[in-house]
Amino acid sequence: MKIIVIGVDCAAPELLLGHDQLPNFRRLMLSGCYGRLESVIPPITVPAWMCLSTGQDPGSLGVYGFRNRRDHSYDNLSFVTSNSIRATALWDIAAAAGKQAHILGVPPSYPPRRVSGICVGCFLTPDTQRNEYTYPATVKAEIASLVGEYAVDVKAFRTHNKAWLLEQIYTMSRKHFEVVRHYLRHSHWDYFQFVEIGLDRIHHGFWQFHDPQHRQFVPGNPYEHAIRDYYRYLDQEVGSLLDLLDHETTVLVVSDHGARRLDGGFCVNEWLVREGLLRLHEHPREVTPFQKLAVDWERTVAWSEGGYYARVFLNVKGREPKGIIEPTDYHKVRDDLKARLEATLDDQGKPLATLVFKPEEIYKVVRNVAPDLIAHFGGLSWRSIGGVGYSTIHVQENDTGPDACNHSQFGAFILSSPAAKQRGEVQGAHLLDIAPTLCELGGYDVPASMQGKSLLSHAKTPRRKEG
Repeated sequence: MKIIVIGVDCAAPELLLGHDQLPNFRRLMLSGCYGRLESVIPPITVPAWMCLSTGQDPGSLGVYGFRNRRDHSYDNLSFVTSNSIRATALWDIAAAAGKQAHILGVPPSYPPRRVSGICVGCFLTPDTQRNEYTYPATVKAEIASLVGEYAVDVKAFRTHNKAWLLEQIYTMSRKHFEVVRHYLRHSHWDYFQFVEIGLDRIHHGFWQFHDPQHRQFVPGNPYEHAIRDYYRYLDQEVGSLLDLLDHETTVLVVSDHGARRLDGGFCVNEWLVREGLLRLHEHPREVTPFQKLAVDWERTVAWSEGGYYARVFLNVKGREPKGIIEPTDYHKVRDDLKARLEATLDDQGKPLATLVFKPEEIYKVVRNVAPDLIAHFGGLSWRSIGGVGYSTIHVQENDTGPDACNHSQFGAFILSSPAAKQRGEVQGAHLLDIAPTLCELGGYDVPASMQGKSLLSHAKTPRRKEG
């Protein structure tokens, strides 16, 4: 059975499943099953798409975000590439069974993966003009002849120039779907998976114009319908794909995580400084990225990497170069820091309801150098800000440019397959359930490494530490 996975990065269930002007998505919902889809912790594009594709959690993959510590030194961070994740994915399973598998834009897929079909790099590709971003390499010229310059992302999507941003997102997405249609029509395939990043960029760029609950929302603004209009556009594009498929093809529409309003930024390293846990030789006079701070490591207990969520690290003796926490005190110190983070307040003095996780309690296995704690400030209603030099702990500006949206823990899925008997809404589905479901639908054995449970037998039972 052919399988196509239509990835819509950051699709919010309340919009994808609740928008009343999406006839093609509705058609799939009526012919199959659908529901909210709990993502992994953290609910981040990298590693979430590979968690979906392998059925393994971030700890098992050893990837906890876009940047990860290579070792226990203080400054040796690495950016994720396709080489960072070696676990068996759905396209590998299809290839082992002699099938042709195409993957387009599935993060991380730069450098391009050597697959049984074709691979087109994801938004992490540095430059599609200068870099080889396809496998085989000849696909690059084929794409250029089809759509001209191929953009894998809108590189400067955090901008105040919203008219430009909107135009760039649509231009990029139209090219993506033109390429997808081309390979659906003109190549042999058994498994086809692609991810459209445009929805994520629309959410980050325009959520404040869309959500009446957002602090910056102004009724009647010129971009009030930009997000819903883009969902309608996606629906039309998906309809054009459905027209190319036969009725025996399994179709999965799925997101890696959802979206929610962003109330502000929590300056986590500034907070750690004020708590006496992060010590500096000199406090900066202006906002300074963490990497440029003069940290007094011989008196520092903890520090953090900012982002959509906070990765918090402890300075442990014998583990970090200048560690000061005795290994015998590790759990006591970590528990104390966890309690302090959970007790953080918002800018109005109310409990922030921050969620704090220990990796070994939420992952089946913890590989490579994991954070000691993972913090979702305000349950992801607040972004983690890593710089120091702010006059306050709570800020409205973002340290990487304008952004009014954060990820949420729940994405969405719609599954339509002649081999699946499930109809209507499914409760309790998890991102890790997708891979075993597709294995079952494709007639492949489910590897023991997969941690989820097929949605085809979805009487929910406890199955993992996470969630």
